[in-house]
Amino acid sequence: MNFTTTPIAGLVVIEPKIWRDNRGEFLETYNEDLFKENGVDQHFVQDNQSLSQRGSLRGLHAQASPNAQGKLVRVISGRVMDVAVDIRTNSPTFGQTFHIELNAADAKMLWIPVGFLHGFIALEDHTIFAYKVTAKYDKASEIGVRYDDPAFNIQWPLGPEELVLSEKDLQLPLLKDIENPF
Repeated sequence: MNFTTTPIAGLVVIEPKIWRDNRGEFLETYNEDLFKENGVDQHFVQDNQSLSQRGSLRGLHAQASPNAQGKLVRVISGRVMDVAVDIRTNSPTFGQTFHIELNAADAKMLWIPVGFLHGFIALEDHTIFAYKVTAKYDKASEIGVRYDDPAFNIQWPLGPEELVLSEKDLQLPLLKDIENPF
């Protein structure tokens, strides 16, 4: 696996080696020792998966203390534009965003530590997105910020008429209107 740091401290892009032959392909998606050696020393407690149609936008979400989550995310089928937003109040990159296309073909993953909002938009129908998280889901710890918060200026790759959002995500506040737990 290849681990690449990003301009925002803590975010890491992980590229697994893919072995392909006439039967198909094989790849290792997690190896505790390799992750530790490359600075991602985490204990994962839950795996989640979503299925989305093209234009489905999920986010921007986080989970605050006492159940703050770090996330290792990847695409099993299809492709997404994945976005992480640094909301760590003492971070020199506070408010900065990072985006990457994650897809099934190259199997890249993104490690998103505690203190980041996360969201993605499905760029193909039948996109399957997998999350490996460091804390169990806790509804009471959920926080979220609107996907179109002007403070972030995220350039989503599909137009507003193509977006499919949950009613819950449409009701999320702007970052300036929440009490930041990070």
